[in-house]
Amino acid sequence: MKQPLKPHDTKMKLTLEHFGIRSTDTLDSWVENRIFSLQPSLQIDEASVRLEHHRDASPAYRVRAHLVTPGPDVFAEGRDHTLRAAFEKMMETLRRRICGRATKRLQRVRSNLPGPGGKSRTGRNGHARR
Repeated sequence: MKQPLKPHDTKMKLTLEHFGIRSTDTLDSWVENRIFSLQPSLQIDEASVRLEHHRDASPAYRVRAHLVTPGPDVFAEGRDHTLRAAFEKMMETLRRRICGRATKRLQRVRSNLPGPGGKSRTGRNGHARR
């Protein structure tokens, strides 16, 4: 069952899907708060989270998230024997990917800075001079 949630004080749209799990206000607000906690690190325009419980599978719980951002979208998944553990694994993957994007951006900016003395050590094609 899809259920769009009202955002806190931001423009992010959050869609929460339940598969084999009963939707409760407590569960939905907990998920909502955890996803919105990522906002300071990354501008998220839209988030879709799917909570699944497969009784015949091991581990039985799976949580998937898709974050729509101004840059590349961020995807993550977590599986475990409890819903909370699966969700925490998914959140850790999201945090790692978000931090990785910030680190990449910083390295890209640093690599574009000129070398000592303001002279570049590369030629026209970006290759080192001989």
